[in-house]
Amino acid sequence: MEIDERAAFRWAGEWFRQVVGEVGDRWDLPGLGEWTVRDLVGHTSRALSTVASYLDAEPGPVVVESTTAYFLAVPQSATAVAERGREAGRALGNVPVAAVADLCDRVQARVGQAPDDAFVGTAAGGMRLADYLPTRTFELVVHTADLASALDIEPTPPSVAAASALRLAADLSLRRGSAVDVLLALTGRRPLSTGFTVV
Repeated sequence: MEIDERAAFRWAGEWFRQVVGEVGDRWDLPGLGEWTVRDLVGHTSRALSTVASYLDAEPGPVVVESTTAYFLAVPQSATAVAERGREAGRALGNVPVAAVADLCDRVQARVGQAPDDAFVGTAAGGMRLADYLPTRTFELVVHTADLASALDIEPTPPSVAAASALRLAADLSLRRGSAVDVLLALTGRRPLSTGFTVV
């Protein structure tokens, strides 16, 4: 199945914008784990802002050759991720809905002007934009679903964005040696273990 990854990223961003618009006065309610709704929105907004900031990096060698390789290479620190989410939430200011909408517009315009082979200087190393965008779509889909759940809204991601996220999850399960576990769970044979994740 061919997936238009630029369309997936665009629609994932629009879904995020839409769900953020439903927050109302619930910014301080529990969002995900130790995060409030504001923190979760801040973290999710980084799936957009990092695209723009990484496109500003000084061009260099491409060392991360695929979308899946990014998740296998990027450093993971739960403490650092949690704090960056809180910082990003605070940075949204007094009118976070407007801040997210403006961010969506700016990043989509920037991506629209950049070629697929544009260099992005990610935390895992240099990548092509075309390989990096699906990682951002994945983050947008997963965390917008988290946000919708926190707001008691049924998560309904756009189909092209969901397809992109699912394909990446399947690729990661293969690389991490858990493909059989995922297949058996998806076909109702047995549940996944508590805390199971492909990321």
